[in-house]
Amino acid sequence: MAAAHQAARHALELVQRWLGTEPAPAERLLLVTRGAMAVRPDDGVADLAGATVWGLLRSTQSEHPGRFILLDIEQTGETGQADRVGGISHISDVGHVVQEVGPAREEAESQGAVTAEVIQAVLATGEPQLALRDGALLSPRLVRATEEAPAATPRLDPDATVLVTGGTGALGRQVARHLVTEHGVRHLLLTSRRGLDASGAGAFRDELVALGAAVTVATCDAADREALAEVLAGVPDEHPLGAVIHVAGVTDDGVVESLTPDRLATVLRPKVDAAWNLHLATREHELAAFVLYSSYAATIGNAGQANYSAGNAYLDALAAHRRAQGLSAVSLAWGLWADEAERPAGTEPEAVSGVTATLGAADRARLVRSGIGALSPAEGLELFDTALASDRPLLVPVRLDPAALRARAEAGELHHLYRSLVKQPLRRAAVRAEVDGAEALRKKLAAVGEEPERTRLLLELVRAEAAAILGHSSPNAVESGRGLLDMGFDSLTAVELRNRLGAATGLRLPTTLVFDHPTPSAIAELLRSELPGAGGAPSRGSGDLSALDTLEAEISAISADEALRTHLRLRLEAALERVIGLESEGGHGEEKDLTGRLDGATDDEIFDFIDSELG
Repeated sequence: MAAAHQAARHALELVQRWLGTEPAPAERLLLVTRGAMAVRPDDGVADLAGATVWGLLRSTQSEHPGRFILLDIEQTGETGQADRVGGISHISDVGHVVQEVGPAREEAESQGAVTAEVIQAVLATGEPQLALRDGALLSPRLVRATEEAPAATPRLDPDATVLVTGGTGALGRQVARHLVTEHGVRHLLLTSRRGLDASGAGAFRDELVALGAAVTVATCDAADREALAEVLAGVPDEHPLGAVIHVAGVTDDGVVESLTPDRLATVLRPKVDAAWNLHLATREHELAAFVLYSSYAATIGNAGQANYSAGNAYLDALAAHRRAQGLSAVSLAWGLWADEAERPAGTEPEAVSGVTATLGAADRARLVRSGIGALSPAEGLELFDTALASDRPLLVPVRLDPAALRARAEAGELHHLYRSLVKQPLRRAAVRAEVDGAEALRKKLAAVGEEPERTRLLLELVRAEAAAILGHSSPNAVESGRGLLDMGFDSLTAVELRNRLGAATGLRLPTTLVFDHPTPSAIAELLRSELPGAGGAPSRGSGDLSALDTLEAEISAISADEALRTHLRLRLEAALERVIGLESEGGHGEEKDLTGRLDGATDDEIFDFIDSELG
């Protein structure tokens, strides 16, 4: 438990410190854990603390696309150092990273299983998350769960007591009522930090009593081991504990740079501490069910929820850990529930749960665009019953919109977890669209003669992207001089705006974009100052060849992977088009010869040229 807090805290410090150095665009940080991920359904998790690192980094990857890579090696493996290997521009001290983010890593620097070859193979995949098992690199994917026979659903003993933590909140109430009406449970122990002081708790207890159940509502923070032990000691012998449903949790959202150790600990405590306490307190009981309410935020890496993702990733790992020990357990990584906005007045957000406990309308619209739909309460509870019948330690009850996912795939924006669910178009087409879009914008700006017109074009871009994120049908709904935060943006939607504008312009923009430049006008001015041809960036036509330095840094980070090679070729082709344009105005014969050599070159020939001419 303490190790999980320490691992997450050290990972947060490491990420913040690295981002604070303003690493070059080609630099990436590889974090290595050992035995922190369950790869196969029957795998245990040796390093539960390392699972929090994966949750935290998944969200960080969403906030900073292309900057972080996660690798989990086998528990018997060893981890060593690597700085600059195989043309990689920068991989931070791998041995030091592992020593930072997990317990019992004192010998990391002297170990050497993460070799140059492994690192090269990891980078060649282009995957952000990988596990190394038996010499093979495996990447996570979502797959459809096979349906279980209804008869396999475990019977909950009506004479046994079922504990529901967070039992006075919205999801806690739903599952408690469902247990009584559909599973015949007659003895419930509902706990929460406020107990009967929670809004409507007394009335809800009376409702369940009227349905024929004996209900105890107790004030108990399950993260407090002594308090939990005291409550469990009160369970009568004639109605022993028969099942545990852990629903409790809190959120405190913010981009990873804004998180503090205290904010991290606050969110981890009701997940990590409470779940571990429940595990220890009940492992000698013969439980029919041990259900952990996790979140899709940990699976997908929801931007702005690194602390919440870390806590829920721990739940997923704990379920695998218990299963490997022969104990009952299933972690449910819930997606969006349709009625989350309808939680009872005064109900704490922690009890609403799912991916979006505290999200507003703009955030919900963002999730819908990403392909995440909402489950009705009836659908959610049906999936709960299905999960009880499953022998898998982790299930993801989430509604996905195939049309939205296909749209993301066509735009080259499909999350890597969905690649087994949605057929993707050729990577070349997606990369071409991305390159062409940014290049078209730059050409359009360069063709505009007057400075005010350039700023106007960029302002239109910012307003259009902001309107789409906020769910408006027209950019006119976004006022140029009004603060985006006042219009409904928060840390999560701010990250999306940063990413969308980055894709549209080809610029690497800061996560704090909306906070540092709070209005559309201010962001447009920043883009104008950064974009070549928009009036602010220095012209490359005066002999400034610093762009070649950037090119070399980018090339050094590109492996032999076909998709990345294609991306490089397309960028070179776009650059060659500009060179050809200059030639038409009068170029030197040597330059024409170089252009001719590259214009008809194959991928391998281009790479040979890079090696010989650019080193």
